[in-house]
Amino acid sequence: MKNLLFLVFFASGLVAQDKKDVEKLAPYYPTPEVIVEKMLEFGELKKGERMFDLGSGDGRIVLMAAEKYKAVSTGVEFDKDLWLQSTERIKRLKLDKLANIIHGDIMVQDYSSANLITVYLLPISNDKVRPLLEKHLKKGTRIVAHDFEIAGWTPEKTKHIDDDGEGRSHTLYLYRR
Repeated sequence: MKNLLFLVFFASGLVAQDKKDVEKLAPYYPTPEVIVEKMLEFGELKKGERMFDLGSGDGRIVLMAAEKYKAVSTGVEFDKDLWLQSTERIKRLKLDKLANIIHGDIMVQDYSSANLITVYLLPISNDKVRPLLEKHLKKGTRIVAHDFEIAGWTPEKTKHIDDDGEGRSHTLYLYRR
């Protein structure tokens, strides 16, 4: 299923068609809410911790982290429309004291304050992000990768979800720096 999903991303023309798309590290593919919850549980997110979602899309991980876990949550989203959508939703839900979305490149942010990082990026993008995380994350920071492993790292735990309620299977990988 993972390989099929990877091929669909490329076959759909969502990747690398123009200069704007070349800078993107993954196409937008929303994580089902049940998987969002499992990612945050699997990452052992606690109240007051700092979490970052790299490529936050519509902000659903950031929103759940702030609303349910009371974590200080930050998303980083390159796509302006998704950034606007998620920022408006944060305001509408009155979560702006705990949640925010940075409109920018995930490769130039400071993640040194993170307790938890979540990623749902393609394998090649995980390869690009890995050195940045290795350089900046403090000891003990947890990273949850959705569906695609981070090459060169050994997961502390792996969790396979057979069915997300929509007929798709998922795998979560927990890493600790």
